[in-house]
Amino acid sequence: MEKLARKQVQGLTPYLSARRIGGSGDVWLNANESPFDNEYKTSASRLNRYSECQPTALIEAYAAYAGVKPEQTLTSRGADEGIELLVRAFCEPNQDAILYCPPTYGMYAISAETIGVERKVVPLTSDWQLDLDSIAANLDNVKLVFVCSPNNPTGNLIKRADIVRLLDITKDKAIVVMDEAYIDFCPEASTVDLLDQYPNLAILRTLSKAFALAGLRCGFTLANEELINVLLKVIAPYPVPVPVSDIAIQALSEAGLARMRYQVLDLSANRAYLQAGLSMLPGIEIFDAWGNYLLVKFSDGDAVFKAAWDHGIILRNSPIPDCVRISIGNRIECEKTLSFIRNTLS
Repeated sequence: MEKLARKQVQGLTPYLSARRIGGSGDVWLNANESPFDNEYKTSASRLNRYSECQPTALIEAYAAYAGVKPEQTLTSRGADEGIELLVRAFCEPNQDAILYCPPTYGMYAISAETIGVERKVVPLTSDWQLDLDSIAANLDNVKLVFVCSPNNPTGNLIKRADIVRLLDITKDKAIVVMDEAYIDFCPEASTVDLLDQYPNLAILRTLSKAFALAGLRCGFTLANEELINVLLKVIAPYPVPVPVSDIAIQALSEAGLARMRYQVLDLSANRAYLQAGLSMLPGIEIFDAWGNYLLVKFSDGDAVFKAAWDHGIILRNSPIPDCVRISIGNRIECEKTLSFIRNTLS
């Protein structure tokens, strides 16, 4: 059967999500999930009918939260579907390209490769910022430039002045896709205020992180109305199940937003606790963190990752040499992780 698959698919290495990697333990800090298991109520009614393609109440709720107009908002099955929609809508297979800047989220490349779109790579600088001159020199046939801020897995913010310059460089050439999956932990750094000024800007958002709804699979794309209308041409007819819409609307209610903001403060405090504790240990480098995770460099990161794995503390190894990404869990999980690393390095 594999021989019947498209050649691009035959040679494709699937994205190794945290769940695909697996593991066994009682401390799971590998997927940047929230430790909060919030309860929601939804009925089993209306399931005999298809959902709206873009549920009005959900679109209006998220648009109000994000500070944009409903016509600038599209919802999808997680931000991952938003990535795929953008590639499918704007890139001709075997002709156009995307550009991304590693180390960063792996699904930009996977989505492009699956569809048969070229991937151009311009690595981040040594301080994990955009190499604007190299990007400008590699824009031939590029339709989409993906930028993640806060960046996964490094945790840093991309300089706003560089984002603005990138938007100017790509004007009338390419769409800049800002992946703001973790922006709810630092909303002041969002680029949403640039939407009206730059028609070539698209922003990806999700309820998976700060809203503690990773299992709901509900994401959003924010852009000007013309761009959103293009995406509506290629999105599935019924992308948002009725229960997903019901729960997401509750999460975006006044009470839901208040709970999310309280939990963000709690996670930020736990991040500071873990960062402070790790900083006291010898031979460790901890990088700037603006999301719900820390990137930590050890003298032997693979050894620390494996030792934690064997101990039932599931972290995420990184393509960056000797670096391990640690999601921020509840205080008990952070204490267990810090204690284990302290004992391992002593």
